[in-house]
Amino acid sequence: MNVFLIEDEPGALERLRNMLISIEPTLKVVGEADSVESAVQALKTIKPQVIFTDVQLADGTCFQIFEHVHVDCPVVFITAYNEHAIEAFSVNAADYLLKPLKKEELSKALTKVAKKLIPGVKDIDYTKLAQAILEEQGKFDRRYLIRYGEQIRTVTTEDIAYIYTTQKAVFLVTHAGKEYPVDKSLETLERELDPKKFFRINRQFIVNIRSIGNMHTVSKSRVQLDLHPPFQQDEVIVSTEKSPLFKDWLGGDHS
Repeated sequence: MNVFLIEDEPGALERLRNMLISIEPTLKVVGEADSVESAVQALKTIKPQVIFTDVQLADGTCFQIFEHVHVDCPVVFITAYNEHAIEAFSVNAADYLLKPLKKEELSKALTKVAKKLIPGVKDIDYTKLAQAILEEQGKFDRRYLIRYGEQIRTVTTEDIAYIYTTQKAVFLVTHAGKEYPVDKSLETLERELDPKKFFRINRQFIVNIRSIGNMHTVSKSRVQLDLHPPFQQDEVIVSTEKSPLFKDWLGGDHS
């Protein structure tokens, strides 16, 4: 199988390439691109059997590629956004994968493509698909209403450095070092926050990529984080089960 890869983050591109080859050693990567412009130029001459592409690229979205070059092979979309945004289109695309990529899901996508169980990209309405994903992105731009004492204020998602729970209460901490109680569960907040920017590292913590300072290996499978502003109550540790996903998330595109 000849594949073409489109990803603007070098580390993520290398992981995708290595994962694909480890799943199917006979697979051949016939081309790579890191932008809309470079993909358009390459696909004018390269005719792959399948394309794996990140949705969000440095100079636009992958849908712009198909406005400039005809592609008649299956396309597997890779996105950090919630699967429900493109659920209605999943029967038309070859497949879509959520970041951080998991080897098992990538393997299933390869199987779908190889067996040609799903129609090719010519059936995809890219305009509607792009609109759905952009609408999903907008869902993450939120303001949280904070009540403390007799005061009320709002905190935007951009203000949040990290969120933690203790003794059944949930608190958010801003980049400015202010701490506020929030009347939502960690599970609800995890669903509402942009997965490109926020990651739940254990049962007690959700962190913003911007809040992470130094990282220290405390065991083969656990990582300790230094947060900004500092968390004074205890050490902040990425759980054993979350560590592999956390490392994949760190290497993703968080622009």
